[in-house]
Amino acid sequence: MQMIFVVYEGMTALDAVGPYEILSRLPGARVTFAGVHAGPVRTDTGALSLVAERALADCDAPDLVLVPGGPHVAAQTSDTALHDWLRAVDPATTWTTSVCTGSLILAAAGLLRGRTATSHWLALDRLPAYDVTPSPRRVVRDGKYVTGAGVSAGIDLALTLAATIAGPAVAQTIQLATEYDPQPPFTAGSPASAPPELVSHLRANAHLVMST
Repeated sequence: MQMIFVVYEGMTALDAVGPYEILSRLPGARVTFAGVHAGPVRTDTGALSLVAERALADCDAPDLVLVPGGPHVAAQTSDTALHDWLRAVDPATTWTTSVCTGSLILAAAGLLRGRTATSHWLALDRLPAYDVTPSPRRVVRDGKYVTGAGVSAGIDLALTLAATIAGPAVAQTIQLATEYDPQPPFTAGSPASAPPELVSHLRANAHLVMST
């Protein structure tokens, strides 16, 4: 199975690297990191780069596409070259997926119109502008379109896909091999469980945390 992980300037590394660590372990998986142009891209922290091994124009028949998000996706929600490629390959993909605000990119390209999707909780209210029904769930599947919520949800998305593609036993084996057994020190990973003052603070400063 040929998998294309899209990379671009300002993306969040874990959005792509988390799913990569799961999906690359599927039998027959061939993962390629690709961007509008080949070469390194700087991630959102400015301290880490990922390398696009190939240009998207050279990747014409992926079975699976994964689009990561990031705090500054405005350029990608209006990126004609990226959108053109997504629309060109989408009819033949088995799975078209995203993590975090990557769903805004898919939505802006018109691929999620009339569907239900998730995104980072601070970006959910942006989906209706693209005729997409937002869901707060961690992983949402609508046909072949699978979207994950913020950042760490990419691992859950990948395990969900792994189970669908190769069966629960394979997915569970990968989960065990990667020791994915979350036991966070705080219950602050969701606006439903985090202290209200933290939720209010992030909402009030969403323009600093997430510029879309």
